Amino acid sequence: MKIGLIKEIKENEHRVAITPNGVRELVDRGHSVCVTFEAGVGSGYSDDDYISSGATICHDFYAWDSDLVVKVKEPQVEEYKYFNGQILFTYLHLAGVDKELTLKLLSTNTTAIAYESITDNFGNLPLLSPMSAIAGNMAVTIGSYYLQYTDKSMFFDGSGVQLGKINGVNSGNVVVVGDGVVGRHAAEMANGMGANVIILGLETDYRWEYLSRGHMNTSIEYKCSTSWNLEPAVKDADLVIGAVSIPGKKSPIVVTEDMVKSMRKGSVVVDVSIDQGGCIETSHIRNHQNPVFMHHGVIHYCVSNMPGAYPKSATNILTKATLPYIAVLADMGLDNVDPNFTNGIYTHNGRITNLMVAESLELMEYYEV
Repeated sequence: MKIGLIKEIKENEHRVAITPNGVRELVDRGHSVCVTFEAGVGSGYSDDDYISSGATICHDFYAWDSDLVVKVKEPQVEEYKYFNGQILFTYLHLAGVDKELTLKLLSTNTTAIAYESITDNFGNLPLLSPMSAIAGNMAVTIGSYYLQYTDKSMFFDGSGVQLGKINGVNSGNVVVVGDGVVGRHAAEMANGMGANVIILGLETDYRWEYLSRGHMNTSIEYKCSTSWNLEPAVKDADLVIGAVSIPGKKSPIVVTEDMVKSMRKGSVVVDVSIDQGGCIETSHIRNHQNPVFMHHGVIHYCVSNMPGAYPKSATNILTKATLPYIAVLADMGLDNVDPNFTNGIYTHNGRITNLMVAESLELMEYYEV
């Protein structure tokens, strides 16, 4: 199979979908890999690295003209012209981006498979988890950074609260909304710094058992995500991290505008869920060049491709997760993959094959199992 590896053109996106070692694995399996010029430069990999691994370096058109195209982020408008019925394998988050992308995938009979919705035998999301872990860690460091009081010399004034243990006393209140991979990593990171941490989640028996078995530090306070728990926690928070996601659907609004209004001036919210529309009502999407805005006196960080800020780490861990799936897809073809794989198929033969995507985009007329 011919595989195209695409250079990301989304603003400030420096990850690449496969490392040179990953390319070598695919070539050794008998596949040809066409890599666009300088696709891996942002992650520290040169064209020569890919050539040494058996790839061919080519222009965008030739890489897109492949049986299987692999990327990191959803295609940008400038790339729609390359859709021609191939298999596209990437993070799509269709419910959180312009509907035009989905319509273009449908009109070109492109098979779009989303990393974020592929499951394993236990219902986990093995291809979303690595980037969620990076984003969860990053949410705390970013939030801590913007809490600085800078007298407007660099950006908006933070409250001046430092997150961390100071002379043995915990400092700063961090509220994490969502107890999935993003939420757990964020809570652990904030707790490790020495902040006071509350995580608000589903509190099912499974999750409570997970926490009680020692998978999360017992000094982290765990509460059920209800309005009567959320309101006082958010009001008292220095940093609120939104980490609510439902595969294929827009994230529900969990933190309301009134809750944000109640926060102290100079507090920070980091909405990691923004790539699926955001779970904080006052959020709207930004990028790494212009990442923050102030609303109701609260600093908002809402960047949709947060792990792109750490491309070297992100690319390596992404390849480790996705390569087995790319190899199986290339070796066996779409018709012979594991049923768990098919959970990630969003469009095929001009139809939407994922109910939640169709519902979120109000395109039920295109839905077909």
